[in-house]
Amino acid sequence: MTTFRRVVASLFFSSVVSSLATVSAVAQPKPGHLDEVLRQMDAASLKFQSAEADFQWDLYEKVVQQTTTQRGAIYFKKEGMKTVMGAKVTSPSTKLLEYRNGILTLFDPGTDHETIITPKGNQAQMESFLTLGFGGSGREMAKAWSISDLGDEMLNGVQTAKLDLVPKDPSVRNNCTHMTIWVDPARGITLKQSFYMPSDDYRTAVYSNIKYNQGVDTKPYQIKADSKTTTDSH
Repeated sequence: MTTFRRVVASLFFSSVVSSLATVSAVAQPKPGHLDEVLRQMDAASLKFQSAEADFQWDLYEKVVQQTTTQRGAIYFKKEGMKTVMGAKVTSPSTKLLEYRNGILTLFDPGTDHETIITPKGNQAQMESFLTLGFGGSGREMAKAWSISDLGDEMLNGVQTAKLDLVPKDPSVRNNCTHMTIWVDPARGITLKQSFYMPSDDYRTAVYSNIKYNQGVDTKPYQIKADSKTTTDSH
């Protein structure tokens, strides 16, 4: 699997070695803190309409002891009861991603090639990963993950709750041993994610310049309709 595909896979079979945010010491969690965070995320999910952000994705591959970095922009948008995601990787080369109606589409403008990935009955699982950091509720997160409260931590001037998540589904643990997220529970937005794989590879994502419920111009993220297509089921 190419680095691009592995980064995409980690988004769903799961969201920087060098951080873009200023981090302070972690405050020890207080009794009841996790319940309060999950309640805040439940409330935020009801208000969430959209979010758009710049990102940096770093993927460390243990075998080659190499880190690959991708930068770009991403958006999440509620359409009815569903969440749509679009991303445009701008560095080191242009790639486009779209998640809509349970289908993940990858487009490489350089080769004019489109890959369609279908979840093969695992749409709910894919949706759970997709909304983990943007608009997902605490209640739904607790259904899919065993959650450890690591306390509050300041990231780039925002107080976040640092949570470590272990998948409850054994099949998910084949791809993800655990994930650590730094979530702003008041908005239901994750500022940082670290995703750990059984291979000892790991990916960290940092989101910055976040626009919350401001509407999204989706034109820069649109995928051409006349590209060569490959279908891949998982």
